Amino acid sequence: MLFKRLLLTITLAEMFLLGPVRAQTSHAVLYASAGAVLTQYDVDAQAASLVKKSSVRLPANVQYVWQHPSRKYLYVAWSDGGAAAAAVGSTAVPSGKNHGVSAFRIDPSSGALQPIGKSVALPARPIHLSVDITGTHVLVAFNIPSSISVRQLNPDGTIGALVKQPSTLDTGIYAHQVRVNPSNKTVFLVTRGNGPTKDKPEDRGAVKVFSYADGVLKNLASIAPNGGVNFQPRHLDFHPSQPWVFLSLERQTQLQVYHMTKDGSLDALPLFTKDSVANPAKKAPLQNSGTVHVHPNGKFVYQATRSAGSDASGKASFGGGENSIAVYAINQKTGEPTLLQNADTRGAEPRTFALDPSAQVLVAGNQTAISAGSKTIPASLAVFRVRTDGKLDFVRKYDVDTSGGSLFWMGIVPLP
Repeated sequence: MLFKRLLLTITLAEMFLLGPVRAQTSHAVLYASAGAVLTQYDVDAQAASLVKKSSVRLPANVQYVWQHPSRKYLYVAWSDGGAAAAAVGSTAVPSGKNHGVSAFRIDPSSGALQPIGKSVALPARPIHLSVDITGTHVLVAFNIPSSISVRQLNPDGTIGALVKQPSTLDTGIYAHQVRVNPSNKTVFLVTRGNGPTKDKPEDRGAVKVFSYADGVLKNLASIAPNGGVNFQPRHLDFHPSQPWVFLSLERQTQLQVYHMTKDGSLDALPLFTKDSVANPAKKAPLQNSGTVHVHPNGKFVYQATRSAGSDASGKASFGGGENSIAVYAINQKTGEPTLLQNADTRGAEPRTFALDPSAQVLVAGNQTAISAGSKTIPASLAVFRVRTDGKLDFVRKYDVDTSGGSLFWMGIVPLP
């Protein structure tokens, strides 16, 4: 009898200990694209591991993905144009002819994706999309020509009618991201511009701000320090509790912090500008910054830095710089970021990365398979543990077959 009681006690203890692990494993899923294929991975935050599951195929290469605020639906932008469709080693970027957005329902228990409604055709390559705070509209950014469109979302998650916009919208040059202010009253269109070439001067960058109501945009402000010269913003993110916006500058390889005004715009000049690489004085020529995400607790901010080029045969290779996630501590009184770490992603071109909902792990998507001497380093999903001090500890990586297209996007979403 004593043995049976002991066995029962041990069994109950095991159930108690294993229960949270299983719950955590099914709490969120990671989706990652390789060309037109979007693959699901289960996320085990406590073990810092991924388990590959099912895949869905889009009509063309995945460009960007966004989850509905209800967590029930996923919206996927796709195109046969842009960098993801360029031939290996080629500098020519095709414009493409097939562009659109598709909607999926997320299975609440497994994370599997089920198509809903009809895919919506778009006039050009969608480089980014997001859903507004109320979940009533999806906003799509186009880079060439730089523009923005808004569509209604139906109560069942399907994509509805196009919302007519004023013809006078100032959409800048080479939009790269569209985000809705947490107040749902303004929209930010991050327009990167383009760097100078031997044939022409740079296209000036800016952050375009619009008032927003019922899906309709109106010009509000254009944020362009120094007239947009030497200012190539790529992505921004919001602090969860303070009026601070963190902006990643691509070609400058910097992070800026802006104060958000009461009308939902930004101050004309940044509060702070910080270098993203460990040694700015020795920054490689092929060095850029990318995606930026603020930790849910608001104490840290993370930014991707990328460096890749081409070897003599035209294959992608290391660009001589950093491929890392820059980790910053945020001063809770001023918003000033302090660089703590540049965590090597063990690959090249970490175009996108994400924190799991519990912020226990961070996963970076190394976009491109590259040649390193006589060997090839595959594209991969690099998994890090997030420490209490915000720093990252590399755990493992999962190689991704990109023979059918690059790992252009990845993200982690909580299940409904």
